[in-house]
Amino acid sequence: MDDRTVRAALERHWSASDASDFDVEHEIYRDDAVLDYPQSGERIRGRRNIQQSRTVQPNNKRFSVRRIVGSGDLWVTEFVLAYDGAPSYAVSIMEFREGRVANETQYFADRFDPGPSRAHLVEPVDAAPP
Repeated sequence: MDDRTVRAALERHWSASDASDFDVEHEIYRDDAVLDYPQSGERIRGRRNIQQSRTVQPNNKRFSVRRIVGSGDLWVTEFVLAYDGAPSYAVSIMEFREGRVANETQYFADRFDPGPSRAHLVEPVDAAPP
């Protein structure tokens, strides 16, 4: 798979994620894919289990992709995931094998107030949820 094809597959994946189209969202994964959530200490094995875990998630969720970078078999997506309107800033690291995702690790961070000690050094960034 060339980089253009992978990028198109990732864009389709994140668009389907935002639309809660669980079938299209999970086309990108190998049957034996592994998904890790380091912050909660969870590992989910298998495309069907990954899909089921997202299907049963009860919150209203929206995805807003900020950027996708990568080449070859390693791709990173930075996005904002809003659960019931509350934003969580996230990074997805996807490792491809034979044209599909074999391993994915997702990291999440909640918004926090800026530190006053560096206020004179920074400029605001639009961090609005989708």
